[in-house]
Amino acid sequence: MPKIHRTQRPGTPEHGPKHTRTTAACAIALASVWHAPFGSGVAQAQTTHASALTAQPSVAPISDTIINPGSKVHALPAQSLRPLDAETIGPDLSAIRRPPNTPIPPSGVPILPSPGLAPLSVMPIMPSETPHSLHQIELDSLINGEGPSALLPASWDAQRDYDLPDPYYVPTAGTGHLIPQLMPFRDRLRDKGFSFSFSYKGEAMGLASGGLPGQKGISYVHELTLQTTFDLGRMNSALNGWSVHGLVMERAGRAAQNVRAGEYYVALQEVYTLSGNVAAHLVDMYAEKKMLNNKLDIIFGRMSLTHVFATSPLLCSFMVTCSAPVAIKQLPGMSVYPKATWGARARFRPTRDTAIQVGAYSVSTLSENPSGWAWGAENATGLSLPIEFTWAPFLTRNRLPGHYVLGYEHDTTRYADKIGSVLPKRIADTLPGTRSAPSDAMWLEADQMIYRLGGRNQMAGGYLMAGYVHATPHVVNISDQAYGGLSFVGLIPTRLTDRFGVLYSWYKVSRRRRESEILAVDGGYSLGSTIRGIQNDSELVEAYYGIDATHGVLVQPEFQYLIHPGETHHIPNAALIGLKVIANL
Repeated sequence: MPKIHRTQRPGTPEHGPKHTRTTAACAIALASVWHAPFGSGVAQAQTTHASALTAQPSVAPISDTIINPGSKVHALPAQSLRPLDAETIGPDLSAIRRPPNTPIPPSGVPILPSPGLAPLSVMPIMPSETPHSLHQIELDSLINGEGPSALLPASWDAQRDYDLPDPYYVPTAGTGHLIPQLMPFRDRLRDKGFSFSFSYKGEAMGLASGGLPGQKGISYVHELTLQTTFDLGRMNSALNGWSVHGLVMERAGRAAQNVRAGEYYVALQEVYTLSGNVAAHLVDMYAEKKMLNNKLDIIFGRMSLTHVFATSPLLCSFMVTCSAPVAIKQLPGMSVYPKATWGARARFRPTRDTAIQVGAYSVSTLSENPSGWAWGAENATGLSLPIEFTWAPFLTRNRLPGHYVLGYEHDTTRYADKIGSVLPKRIADTLPGTRSAPSDAMWLEADQMIYRLGGRNQMAGGYLMAGYVHATPHVVNISDQAYGGLSFVGLIPTRLTDRFGVLYSWYKVSRRRRESEILAVDGGYSLGSTIRGIQNDSELVEAYYGIDATHGVLVQPEFQYLIHPGETHHIPNAALIGLKVIANL
């Protein structure tokens, strides 16, 4: 595969031993392409480029001349031999070919703003502290060079001296908006500093075989979400870099996992009724500030930890793992969407391929404040302190992105020992070795694009993914989870925006919870109405095919196979078939 070719601009030093600046012409070309999807001329840019890219015109070949063997410095062909566009220095044309009439603009980035596509409430475009910054999606790095990517072979590493408009956005909704006629109105509001999204998500799941006896049938749940962002910098230049975000949602229905499958730890439908049938549940109300010339991002207010920690857009394309792995959702100190709490988070990028974020959040019982508005009713029990490191390399000429995440969270709240969870209190208090303990958790998450197809954004391609979560066994029901799977696009040649995913997950019940159940059975005590026997582990296979049906509409058939429902061998393995529909106004 031919490589990306770069040359050093005269008089400009390199940023590190493995990097050079691109020519001024390339910079101008990329700037013009970058501005296309974000500026006021979005529609014109789409019209100008769509026909050209659909026709796939030939471009001048890129020279394979290597200036210094083993390095990443290559010669660009003479400017007169190539058109001034990003296609000649970007991925192979075959990798970014798109079908006619696709809603994806030439940049490969969906029409913006498109918030509210999933629980990750961070909008794709955020206000930047720098008025004319090209990096409104991602922060600039503190050091203009690479971190771990510098150790990769030259033929693998596609990291550059600049960032691409390549957001790691949530692919769980149809591209664009259901009513495109509203775009001029949206654009006028955005120019004045206000963006919004209103979306519907419905999930129907039916038990086809196995599960609880006599419980075959369909369960339906839905949510309505209104998401808003106020760009204060557009309203007043003195507030450049400031924004305020809000999210209100309504959920209703009855999920399938309890009444049909007999499962109480693993939510088989994302839209479970955690917030109850509340007409307007307040999820988010927080402020954001980008500072230090777009190098530091701080948010504070009311929010869910799983908006930004231990999650990813790929995870959120699956029902079960949205908005985080199940073992993370079980943590008492990780306020999982739509449960919000008071807190703050700071994020920065030490190098172009790394990011670090740290946070501090108040901890309260998950069942408290079900409406989200009764802030004074919450009883804080401690402080949750998460930290997360991400390495995000771009590999090969086609810039195949990867995301490798290591996270840790400490909750200062002291929780009762799970060994007493199913025993009478008078018995649990007499057990030797029982103790209250804080909660600790660590997680590893990794995904890597292995091919690019249909555009240049980070979702235009096929990914392999895997992860592992471990939590303190004394304080949780699920102490370990491991998962692995794939998320591919373009399996049908004419439908490059459709996505196919398969994910296998294994869940292990905490040994302290298991020990409590063993003692209860030996002592002749009941395990309760929801537990059929001593619990050990369960497994789940989920598969979906997401269809980008039309502007703003995603239709996603689902299949799930639950092995050992209820984490016992007393309920037959359950096969469920469902359908998810998302419509974004």
